[in-house]
Amino acid sequence: MANIAELKQYQNIHMIGIGGISMSGIAEILKFWGFNITGSDSTESDTTRRLVKSGIPVVIGHNLLDVAKADVVIYSAAIRHDDPELLKAKELHIPVIDRGTFLGKITKAFRNSICVSGTHGKTTTTSMISMCFLEAHKDPSIQVGAFLKPIDGNYRVGSSEYFIIEACEYTDSYLKLFPKTEVILNIDNDHLDYFETFDNIVASFDKYVKLLPPEGLLVINADDPNCAKIAKDAQCKIVTFGIDNEHSNFVARNINFNKNGFPVFDVYYNNFFYKTIELSVPGMHNVLNALACIATCHQYDIEKEDMKNALLKYTGAHRRFEYVGSFNKGVSVYDDYGHHPTEILATSQALEKKDYRQSWVVFQPHTYSRTKTLLESFAKSLLDFDHIIVTDIYAAREDNIYGVSALDLVNKINSYKNKAIYISNFNEIVKYLKDHTIEGDIVLTLGAGTVTDIGPMLIDNN
Repeated sequence: MANIAELKQYQNIHMIGIGGISMSGIAEILKFWGFNITGSDSTESDTTRRLVKSGIPVVIGHNLLDVAKADVVIYSAAIRHDDPELLKAKELHIPVIDRGTFLGKITKAFRNSICVSGTHGKTTTTSMISMCFLEAHKDPSIQVGAFLKPIDGNYRVGSSEYFIIEACEYTDSYLKLFPKTEVILNIDNDHLDYFETFDNIVASFDKYVKLLPPEGLLVINADDPNCAKIAKDAQCKIVTFGIDNEHSNFVARNINFNKNGFPVFDVYYNNFFYKTIELSVPGMHNVLNALACIATCHQYDIEKEDMKNALLKYTGAHRRFEYVGSFNKGVSVYDDYGHHPTEILATSQALEKKDYRQSWVVFQPHTYSRTKTLLESFAKSLLDFDHIIVTDIYAAREDNIYGVSALDLVNKINSYKNKAIYISNFNEIVKYLKDHTIEGDIVLTLGAGTVTDIGPMLIDNN
């Protein structure tokens, strides 16, 4: 059971940006523990409506009265320093704590915080590990970066000592956690608006590894040379997984894919056969995610059969190659959160394992800085789709000081293969797809922003 004595100094907690996936999970956990929670967000969403339904008041816009009543104000990374509520809290000398630091206080309350990090695959692997712990009746607390059907949300409060959490590297927020176990999936070039260089990203993960206590556990990808590099600085037990590196503790062999693109493979542990695993999510990248899960769960004495059953039951988190529906008498629609070239390439490779006639991708770049820095990589990662529609860049937290647009990406793609078009308006995208797709095609909406709205529009207007 979590020891929340340190948190009890804050009975009334106000959260700015409460509609964020991590913030909302924190809010629900705190409410479950008996704290009085209020919140605000710039826009109404399914998340804010769900919070209100659960009894947490949420104001769209600003509410300085809630700030004035608070013992502490928590704010997300998306909140600007000149935010009126943040300024009001400082004026009233109310403590303000960023989301990452406060989440660290929550992890400190658990004896076994299992923190899943890496540039790609965090949500899926956190979900897989959570499913295995639930299957084994270990009653974990969970916070994951997407809606997970088996827990009917993005969080769960258990009564055990286990807290399974998705740990994000952006703004070094994971350095504020208190992990007992770290799972590091990969290290790639992302969030350069904060890190500036790839060397800084690797250095950040190296600091993260050093947070582990001597009695802790590091589960790390032996296929990734940067992971192998930072593992040398760990002062605790290390367990490795991989596909290419045969010296890994956990290795996948005899990998095959069924007609849905779902992998079936044999797991070997220290070169001895361990278990045959079948997944209900597509792609080679999910074999690696499953290996990370298995390597972790093995250390927590979860039975092989429980792992096998849990992984078969796992059909994906929200917006991770998620089936949306169909239109035009047999055109399938999928939605994916991928917003980095490595993620896009993994998704397109997963798609290739499925049976279909032609593929259509609607891609919404996420943030101007990422689009500008990785423009060529984005273009190359999209080339394997048969048809490419690019819509406007989703700004998220940024202003366009980079002089980049969606048309730059379209032109870059077409300099390789003339198959990309630019459409700004979502209604026009829907009409274009209805006019040009036929039975047997697959449409994929791709990106971390509002592009997810297009799938339901296609289905609803069917």
